[in-house]
Amino acid sequence: MKFRSWFFFTLLFFATAINAQIKDPVKFKFSINELGNNEYEAVLNGTIEKGWHIYSRDIPEDTGIPTEYKVSGKNIELIGKFVETGKKHSEFSEAFGGTIVYYSDAAGFKQKFKLKDGTKPADVVAEIMYQTCDDRVCLAPNTLEFTKKVTPKDATEVVTDEKTVAEDSLSPIVDTLEENATETKTAVATASKLDPKQLKISSIDITKPLTDCGIGTKLETNYWKILILGFIGGLIALLTPCVFPMIPLTVSFFTKGNKNPTKGKRDAFVYGFFILLIFVLLSVPFHLIDGIAGNIFNEISTNVWLNILFFVVFIFFAGSFFGYYDITLPSSIANKSSKAEEVGGMIGIFFMALTLVIVSFSCTGPILGSILGSILSDNSVDIPTVLTFALAGFGLAWAIVFGLLALFPQALQSLPKSGGWMNTVKVVLGFIELALALKFLSKADLVSKTFFIKRELFIAIWIIIAIGLVIYLFGLIRFPHDDKKPKISIGRKILGFLGIGFVVYLVQGLIPAERPKLQLLSGILPPLNVSYFHDEKDGILGMHPEHDFFSAIELSKKENKPILIDFTGYGCENCRKMEEFVWSEPDILPILQNDVVLASLYVDDKEELPEDQKTKIEMGDGQVKKVKTIGDRWSLFQTVNFNNNSQPHYALITPDGKVINQPVSGYMDKEDFKKFLECGVNFYKNNK
Repeated sequence: MKFRSWFFFTLLFFATAINAQIKDPVKFKFSINELGNNEYEAVLNGTIEKGWHIYSRDIPEDTGIPTEYKVSGKNIELIGKFVETGKKHSEFSEAFGGTIVYYSDAAGFKQKFKLKDGTKPADVVAEIMYQTCDDRVCLAPNTLEFTKKVTPKDATEVVTDEKTVAEDSLSPIVDTLEENATETKTAVATASKLDPKQLKISSIDITKPLTDCGIGTKLETNYWKILILGFIGGLIALLTPCVFPMIPLTVSFFTKGNKNPTKGKRDAFVYGFFILLIFVLLSVPFHLIDGIAGNIFNEISTNVWLNILFFVVFIFFAGSFFGYYDITLPSSIANKSSKAEEVGGMIGIFFMALTLVIVSFSCTGPILGSILGSILSDNSVDIPTVLTFALAGFGLAWAIVFGLLALFPQALQSLPKSGGWMNTVKVVLGFIELALALKFLSKADLVSKTFFIKRELFIAIWIIIAIGLVIYLFGLIRFPHDDKKPKISIGRKILGFLGIGFVVYLVQGLIPAERPKLQLLSGILPPLNVSYFHDEKDGILGMHPEHDFFSAIELSKKENKPILIDFTGYGCENCRKMEEFVWSEPDILPILQNDVVLASLYVDDKEELPEDQKTKIEMGDGQVKKVKTIGDRWSLFQTVNFNNNSQPHYALITPDGKVINQPVSGYMDKEDFKKFLECGVNFYKNNK
């Protein structure tokens, strides 16, 4: 086949078979700079789309795919090692238990060299192997090759543009793609004669799944959930001794001397609105910070010393809740706000709401600090937006309660009286602060890779804290503001028994098992690999998937089960999160173990292919995609059959190679993944 035919077919194939799902967020430009004295510099500059990044070469082992840049040529001699240029970023990975280093927006790679014979030209070949990720998926590692000819001034030849790839450099794999694209064999016949050299399987057609169930996976942050959690936090804060006594005081502000019912209703609504507004305004600085330095929250959440600082602050909050001291704003601020209430009208109502927030700070401050700290510790979300929703939920709870009581002051008579129960609420919150503080200390431990706080040690400390809470609730220990002879109410007893249940729940995490326990705490506990019991030989949750598509086909025929193709990677963080937090769920793991043949195809497997299966594919603009490893092969297999190049990516197919339902990508919650699995598995069982 002539080169033009190869090139035309390649362009045609990529233009028609690969739709918008194929992502190519990095564009490279190769150039050579003359430095003088027979020295040159091979420069490869990459422009990275917003939201994507590529790893540096300087990343810890087993935390991602480091970028490799190689320069070679017959008449050149390298000078030193290649140098990276661009602004480096660092981010702690929960899944890897280490800090990854990467570039966003732009990255450059430089390699100095000199000509061995300064009178002869040289073909300079630059090769880069890299992986691109965003906050949800990672693309398969990509290998590109660029070629330029360098001709010294004393030589007769001149520097030329990118050298085209020789005709004989393309392997029979492209022939296979073309032949399979036009073959008319039945799906059964195709599947029964699969050749490991083939990449395009004609029976796989994602545009014609056998069923349309299971579509519509939602991957966005659930802001309604954040709002509700903030609302619950606001209700809890209302029960503290700093806030509860403010209820009759603030209500009297609206009832005293107000003889106009219409104006009274309006003022009550305005008061509630201002309370909500003040809490929402607390999030505005974080939007400004994010606009100035979008990466600052990642740096905050992954900084060892800041996480230690959060740990100390949370311990400080706990001491306040236990009653050893109070956290208050300067009295001058409260006095000025209170004095401004006398202005009257809308301004007076606003300052009444502001006074409420300021005076109650000694109790609400630690709660709001806990919300802020917890959100900042999660770099996988849009922190300013999530914080806005959390504070809006918090303020909404206060706005509704205070607004309604201002509207219906007679409801005050039905409220419980202030008393020792409010101090109990504060102390319970103190124990919760202690538990949350350990999360930040654990993260600092993971980021610094000291690994002192193993998963089991973390759980054991939480068990001790929970036991302390239970002992307090049953009156066996007291804190400074508790009554000398506290009455153990029904409410305290109920909370005490719930605490005992929580201790029993935590103890499960100390017992080795085939799948991880304590799934409700999966985002808080250290990763599974930071454990006294972890062993890499145990496989994935005790399962040992196939790592070759063609062997999985044969096994699926033998066992009469559908195949779950798991396009994954050793350096894929979201893949590890799916395995640990979603696959391990008790209503999902049995499906993976019993109802499917699991084929985990690693797109970053560096084991080299046999020589007759290696290939180069011309991509245009001087870029050449090299397929020389098993990972390259599965990456291209994913691209040509599933029109996708991100991981994790999941597809259910029948033993004869037909797509059952629409494949899904990225990290998703348990219910979405379960829906996808059950949809395909049940359809297959009912239509064998």
